[in-house]
Amino acid sequence: MAETEGPAVPERLLITRTTTGDGVSIVILTGEVDLDGSGRFRDVLLSSVQSSPGTVVDFGEVGFLDSSGINVLITAHREAESLGVWLRLAAPRDPVERVLRLVGVDGLIGCFPSVEQALTG
Repeated sequence: MAETEGPAVPERLLITRTTTGDGVSIVILTGEVDLDGSGRFRDVLLSSVQSSPGTVVDFGEVGFLDSSGINVLITAHREAESLGVWLRLAAPRDPVERVLRLVGVDGLIGCFPSVEQALTG
């Protein structure tokens, strides 16, 4: 079942959350992850981490990711570790993948080429 969380910032970041049959959350982002939308992203991602055995963040439709988005990912990673659940990233496009590599997040949080691969880990 897909649950659209609504635009964090109209026309800039859309966040949709779905749940697989085994309770894993998939947080689908569309647009730009920057300071304006990072608060809503943090709320949705932390809620997913706290209520699921695992969470995948789908970056397939994200063209921009700044440090505020990186901070959200690190916060969610720490929360997932403390709860004993997993967090994985999926399908980052080149500009997003470059940022993840530059700051080392891809070494901290598993990063996969597709949502399907992230789900199977």
